[in-house]
Amino acid sequence: MKLWLWFFTCLLFILSACKSEFELLRTSNQPEKIYIAANKYYDEKDYDRAIALYDIIIQYYRGKQEAEDLFYRYAWAHYNQSDFILASTYFKNYASTFSNSPKKEEMEFMSAYSNYRLSPNYKLDQSYTTKAIEGFEQFINQFSQSERAQQANQLIDEMRRKLEQKSFEQGNLYYKIGEYQAAVTSFQNTLKDFPESKKVEEVRFLILRSSFILATNSIFEKKLERFNETLTHYQTFVKKHPKSKWSKEARSIEKETLAELKKLKV
Repeated sequence: MKLWLWFFTCLLFILSACKSEFELLRTSNQPEKIYIAANKYYDEKDYDRAIALYDIIIQYYRGKQEAEDLFYRYAWAHYNQSDFILASTYFKNYASTFSNSPKKEEMEFMSAYSNYRLSPNYKLDQSYTTKAIEGFEQFINQFSQSERAQQANQLIDEMRRKLEQKSFEQGNLYYKIGEYQAAVTSFQNTLKDFPESKKVEEVRFLILRSSFILATNSIFEKKLERFNETLTHYQTFVKKHPKSKWSKEARSIEKETLAELKKLKV
């Protein structure tokens, strides 16, 4: 028992001494000494302490020979702490500040990649997804021959699929809750933004069905206009998808639409 207590006391003393040493370092007002210690913490992957020390001296070293390496480590330290918002900013700042650095390509890529790491589930706000796509597109424009360009393209495709899913589900939600005008508009935006989507056939059919239900439930003054719109959607659908699995239902909608138009024009 006494041995255990002695060991625990020694451990507390050591930890306390280490903490005191770090705190003394922070307040030492010796940039060179702090810089060496910050790099040591960084190499030891103690990024919290490394960042705390870099914060103190980063302005002191701005414009000096050590600045490039300091800014490089500073950006990576934030990334390794999963602080992707600041990491993206610092990677970008490095690329802008040290535009002739051989690490510029890496930094431009990592700035976009940090935003990619922030890209959430498709159900959530996609601001960082959009930022990541824009960042990777800029990267590809600058470094089209880079080995990272292929990865950038793959990540763009992945994120566009996420945006596409969000767009489709938004229209589908409007359809399910009976907001048919909003559903038509939302699905049309999906077709505009993602013309190569694998869901274009389904989207066009849902536009047709939504338009028909909207027309059917409209006030008399709007029925003629909306049934004509439904007929236009039908014509587009059968032209684009003549062998669709929804062809039978689409023809049924056309038949009912023509019957309604005939009544309205009597």
